[in-house]
Amino acid sequence: MAILVLGGAGYIGSHTVDQLVEQANDVIVVDNLSTGHIQAVNPQAKFYQGDIRDKTFMNSVFDKEKDIEVVVHFASFSIVPESMLDPLKYFDNNIGGMITLLEVMHQHQVLKMVFSSTAATYGEPKRVPIEEADLKIPTNPYGQSKLGMENIIKWCDEAYGIKFVALRYFNVAGAKVDGSIGEDHRNETHLVPIILQVASGKRDKLQIFGGDYATEDGTCVRDYVHVLDLAKAHILAIQYLNENHASTVFNLGSSTGFSNMEILKAARKVTGKAIPAEVVERRAGDPAVLIADSKKARNILGWQPQYDDIEEIIQTAWQWQQTHPNGYVDDELTIE
Repeated sequence: MAILVLGGAGYIGSHTVDQLVEQANDVIVVDNLSTGHIQAVNPQAKFYQGDIRDKTFMNSVFDKEKDIEVVVHFASFSIVPESMLDPLKYFDNNIGGMITLLEVMHQHQVLKMVFSSTAATYGEPKRVPIEEADLKIPTNPYGQSKLGMENIIKWCDEAYGIKFVALRYFNVAGAKVDGSIGEDHRNETHLVPIILQVASGKRDKLQIFGGDYATEDGTCVRDYVHVLDLAKAHILAIQYLNENHASTVFNLGSSTGFSNMEILKAARKVTGKAIPAEVVERRAGDPAVLIADSKKARNILGWQPQYDDIEEIIQTAWQWQQTHPNGYVDDELTIE
């Protein structure tokens, strides 16, 4: 059996590929490298550069790799503020990419997918912690595109028998413990790496978007999960599908909320740096509180996060930041 990982050169994808390879799986990676890095891909995985919206290219991959039985789909745009400014980009890439992928999977009779979804599908929650069956009214095009992808694959299960597990992530942070791979976005928008860029002197100060939310300190509250724990959940989801279970959705989070200010304080403790910060106006599309109820994943998948201490999560991200101050740009690996 071969496992095809789409977006496997990205942050979460590369950590998942790494774990799959370590477990002696046959792994094939497809990535257009628009946001991913070839240096992040475990060299034991087979790599194809291309876009999942390119049906000819995707058919060629499935034609060459006839042992593919499971697809793990990370290949989406995921920046909330950008989606507010350019929604069509997100609908084209995320929803369009899913349609093309499902057409190719159906043609090649590949009937299992683990899909990277998001807590942004819920929008502003009516209750916290959030359960999988709760109301979903996205407050930004990114979340709307992911919800659309979930609905599309649900109907493809009904029509074609393509079984799926959709994993709704909450906030992801951290890096592989040895610092060999980590989070490196060309235009960083995630809180933890931005804070650490301030700590390392690459930014002058941190901007906290909104100090007037209905939370204890006025800043947004989020649920953080370590990228290695998230990668493990994808592997458990593959096993779940291989055991011929029904399609379903799981929340993935620590079930603990931390405000932006609390994350800043934890990062100051971990790094020993002052990390100057200022509170600025809210960003459009940001809900006040997102905390997961992840009992379903724990009970059904047997998912047990190993990194449940926020300082430990930040420490692994800091290790990556210190060993790769310029991200992957210093690494010499290139595509031949």
